Amino acid sequence: MRPDISVLIRTLKREKAAYVPLVELGIHPLIKEKFLGRPILSLEDEIAFWHRAGYDYVKLQPGVTFNLSDDNKDSAFQKKLDGALAYNWANEGQGMVTSFEDLEKLRLPGKEEIDYSNFERVSSLLPEGMGVIGQYGDIFTMTWELMGFEGFSLALFENPDLIKELNNRLGELVLSMFEFMAQHDAVDILWFSDDIAFSTGLLMSPDVLRQYFFPWLKRIGELAQAYGKPLIYHTDGVLWDVFEDIIACGVDALHPIEPKAMDLAEVKQKYGHRLCLIGGVDVDLLARGTPQEVEAQVKRNIEIAAYNGGYCAGSGNSIPDYIKYENYLALIEAAKKYGE
Repeated sequence: MRPDISVLIRTLKREKAAYVPLVELGIHPLIKEKFLGRPILSLEDEIAFWHRAGYDYVKLQPGVTFNLSDDNKDSAFQKKLDGALAYNWANEGQGMVTSFEDLEKLRLPGKEEIDYSNFERVSSLLPEGMGVIGQYGDIFTMTWELMGFEGFSLALFENPDLIKELNNRLGELVLSMFEFMAQHDAVDILWFSDDIAFSTGLLMSPDVLRQYFFPWLKRIGELAQAYGKPLIYHTDGVLWDVFEDIIACGVDALHPIEPKAMDLAEVKQKYGHRLCLIGGVDVDLLARGTPQEVEAQVKRNIEIAAYNGGYCAGSGNSIPDYIKYENYLALIEAAKKYGE
C-alpha cells in the first residue's frame, strides 16, 4: 500500500477514509532493525522503516537533551537488558528539585539549543504520499519526576510556588517546540504525550491536573487549531474523570486506549463522535499471545471502533523490545487485512 497522509488526517478528524491507518507512538529500535534488516542509523533509515511497515507518516522529535537524573540523589534506577536497553524507573521519593535553590542550579536546555535539522531535511526524503508527525511531551511528567513523586505530592500543600515555577519553565520550553512544529510546512500532524493516569486511576486528582497540566495541553491545542493541524494526545490509563477536559483542550485523537484500563467499545460509544481513538491491542498480548490471538484482537477493534471512521489500529501503548516479533507482524498485517 502506498502511504497517504490524507487518509490519516481524515481519520483523525473522525471521517471515514479508504482504510484504517496504522499508528504507533514508539517502536523499539531492535524491532525496527529486525524488520528493516539493518541498523537504524539515520533519518533515511527511519523513513524507510515507517514506509515499509505500512505507516502513512514518519514521527519526528526536536533534538534536545534533558538531564533528569542526579546520581547523588539516586533518582533513577537503570537495568541493562542484553546490553541493548536501559529501563528507567521514575523516582518515587525526592528528586533533584526540592527547593528554589535546587531549581536555580537546574540546567535546562535553552530554546536556542533545540535541534530542528531533521524537520528541514525530511521533505526531500519522503516517499510520495507520506507525511510527518511532530511529537514531543512530558511537561507534567518532567515536573513531578524532577521533584520525585513524593516530593511533588508534598509540595502541592507545602510549596506550590516551587511546582508552578518549575512547571512553567518546562512548559514554555516544550511549548516552543510545538510553536515551531505547528508553523513548519513539513509537519502535517502534532502529537503531545504526557501520562496522567495508570490502569486503575489518575496519577493526581483532576483539580491538580487542571492546575498544572491541562493549561499546557490547551495552549498546544490552540496552536494546532490555529495552523489547521490535527492534535493527537497520548496518555495511558483510566481517563473517565477528565475526558471533557481533554476534549476542551482541542484534542482530535486519543492514544492508546489501554485495554486493561478502559474498554475500547465503551470509549467509542461515549466519546467516539468527539475523539478519534487509536490503539487498543494490549502489549501483554503482544508479548505473550499468539499471532492468531493478535489478529483476532485487531479484527475486533476495527469492527467496534472503525465502522464510522475515527479509529487507527495499533498497540495499547507502544512496541517495546520484549514483545514477540511475529506478533508485531501479525498486528500490522491484520490492520491491512481488515482495515480496507
